[in-house]
Amino acid sequence: MAAIPTLITITAYLLLLFVVATRSSRNGNNETFFKGGRRQSPLVVAVAMMGAPISGISLISLPGSVAAGAFSYLQFMLGVIVGYTVIAYLLIPLFYRLNVTSLYEYLDGRFGISSHRSGAWIFFVSKVLSASLRAFVICIVVQQLLCNTLGVPFFVTAALFMLLVWLYTRRGGVASVVWTDVLKTLCMVGCIMLAILFVLRSLGLSLGEAMEQASERGFTQIFFFDDVNDNRHFLKMFISGIFLIVANTGLDQDVMQRVLSSRTERSAQRNMILSSISQTAIIGLMLVLGAMLHLYLVESNLSVAKPDDVFAFVATREGVPTALSVLLVLGIVSSTFSTTGGALTSLTTSFTMDIFSNKRGRSEEELTRVRKIAHIAIAAMLMVLMLAFERWSNDSAINLFYRLASYTYGPLLGMFAFGIFTKLRVRDRWVPLVVVLAPALSFLLDHYSQTLFGGYKFGFEILLVNAAFTMLGLLLLSQRADK
Repeated sequence: MAAIPTLITITAYLLLLFVVATRSSRNGNNETFFKGGRRQSPLVVAVAMMGAPISGISLISLPGSVAAGAFSYLQFMLGVIVGYTVIAYLLIPLFYRLNVTSLYEYLDGRFGISSHRSGAWIFFVSKVLSASLRAFVICIVVQQLLCNTLGVPFFVTAALFMLLVWLYTRRGGVASVVWTDVLKTLCMVGCIMLAILFVLRSLGLSLGEAMEQASERGFTQIFFFDDVNDNRHFLKMFISGIFLIVANTGLDQDVMQRVLSSRTERSAQRNMILSSISQTAIIGLMLVLGAMLHLYLVESNLSVAKPDDVFAFVATREGVPTALSVLLVLGIVSSTFSTTGGALTSLTTSFTMDIFSNKRGRSEEELTRVRKIAHIAIAAMLMVLMLAFERWSNDSAINLFYRLASYTYGPLLGMFAFGIFTKLRVRDRWVPLVVVLAPALSFLLDHYSQTLFGGYKFGFEILLVNAAFTMLGLLLLSQRADK
């Protein structure tokens, strides 16, 4: 591909990013960093939320997943819509009523400080792993498309990426992230739609003709009901979509920090529902793009080593317009800066408010100092993990991310469900043991499931098992505490 047009595109985007970040972070303070001042307009938050939970990793992995999974991911998205409705009408009113800065402050009031910090550490570990994995996957693509051509080694790419993310979030925090989410949504949707048009032009087909051929090859099947052991089975994906989105969106400081920057509870609820519908539409576009890309491979008698490589492989083929590879880079760069910036902001918020201060008389000046130190340290930690991931990844990246989420978000789902749907108290000091044992037991059950259950293998639903183990542990603690 042509390095110069791509470099110019990335530079132009970065200039726009920093202009937006600078304007949104004027007179920035802790309130701006943590909550965006709760003055973001409903329209801005709504557009930002359309693409906020969709990362560059989705743009890379979802089109590649079409070869094995067809359009089965839409079954998951049907569950996601239900899950967002639960968040809108159960969790958002709770968080606005409590006026929380960090979601995990709820656990302090409901159970105690050990539960509060346990929830914060679960989020911290999960978000560090997932954010570094997402950034790694995207940096590898940029490395292959651009940096290798320029002779830039991967560690320089990773370091420069995290430096830029730190710079644009260091003052504005969530206020800057919301506006960069708007840029990301517009760039990602434009990238997908134009990429579909370019591939169709390369194939010499209309969209209808291409979809018909893709359907004949089995690329567009949505519903799978035949084999319950198949991870594509409807019930497994639908139910997983509900609970996974409640866990890793509704209980995730990263995404909810954007939502809670809305001026009112009603605006936040409306944005959440609109977000679920718009995200489903964007995911549908990604799957259509995947069908077009795989059809291109079939028609050209080509193949790729890994599903995640399909978009980059086609975009850099000789004869494919240079604009396609430039659009790919723009889409993944815009989405990854937004996603990683949101993760860095939420991790800094949770560390400062949950792990460090916990509302125990810290002054505003002390919080500011700790926030700035934590912001730098966490950025460095993400970069180190990206380098560690460089030699490790043998699964579809999006499936790997959700498997991680199933283990790390399970205890959060169990803790919040137990707190909301029961009135029982627990022996708070033992809660950290429960949130460690629950994922460990879930992992063992998952590992031996085919032997224990006649060939059945858990998919994303292992999240529910994890949450159930957590609730059982809390129930046992509450019984002992009552004696």
